[in-house]
Amino acid sequence: MKSTNLKGTLILVLVALIWGTGFVAQDEAANHLGSFAFNATRNLLATGFVLGLLWWRNHYPSPFAQPTVKLKLSSHWWPGFLIGGALFLGESFQQIGIAAYPTGAAAAGRAGFLTSVYVVFVAVIAWAIGRTRSWIVMISVVVCLVGMYLLCVQHGLGHIYLADWLEIICALMFTLHILVIDRYRGMDSLVLSAIQFATASLLAGLFALVLHQFSWTDIMDALVTILYAGFVSSGVGYTLQVIGQQYAEPTAASIAMSLESVFAALAGWIILNEVMNGREIIGGLLVFVAVIIAQVPDFLQGKTEK
Repeated sequence: MKSTNLKGTLILVLVALIWGTGFVAQDEAANHLGSFAFNATRNLLATGFVLGLLWWRNHYPSPFAQPTVKLKLSSHWWPGFLIGGALFLGESFQQIGIAAYPTGAAAAGRAGFLTSVYVVFVAVIAWAIGRTRSWIVMISVVVCLVGMYLLCVQHGLGHIYLADWLEIICALMFTLHILVIDRYRGMDSLVLSAIQFATASLLAGLFALVLHQFSWTDIMDALVTILYAGFVSSGVGYTLQVIGQQYAEPTAASIAMSLESVFAALAGWIILNEVMNGREIIGGLLVFVAVIIAQVPDFLQGKTEK
């Protein structure tokens, strides 16, 4: 592994760690603040962070410069709004799901593994539209279904947590998020990111106002988790992702970021004392393996093109 690839991969492992521990922040925030109010405030902070990066990029040399892109801000509004709308849906189902887990459930770990299923969903869609015809995708689907069964079904199909269903829907929404981003490849990533965070914050804020979720007391109680989710998980995590993907090969990058679910489970155990039973651990690991397998066709295609 070349030194630049190794550097990029290590940066993306750090991104996975930041995002994985972000599930702990979300779990803790659910004890103090409504889901929409939490997402509104975290995305508002993320918007400010990315706008700061844009200002820095325009005044000083930075790793985010995209000299090949001739920026036309007006052309970014609609794509940014669509991406932000998809982000809003994914984050909403994710946070509502985390809040819906009963006491004693390993919310951070379960949510982390189930959210990561979006990678398998993306691979299935790529297979369905003919972007790849590898039979390996079907292996990934089978392994994923077995893992989800072990993770979610403890006492029969009628006893699956509502929260698990919400996290699966969340994975579908993040699949949509990935597809919309893919549709607008080549545009300025920082500008799109600022617009998407602002859109997600605005939409979540509207729902929070309608549902009367805004309370300054609750926001202050959840302030540490909001700051972590907004600045560290969204702001710093996104920034490091951009830097890491400039150096890491695509396959190494995908696998590194897939560790997010594993870090979520570990962080839930270490920080929140959330313990997954043996069946859940095996199920979560199978989901993780399925996520890795789902990325094999892209790796093989990349090797063929070289």
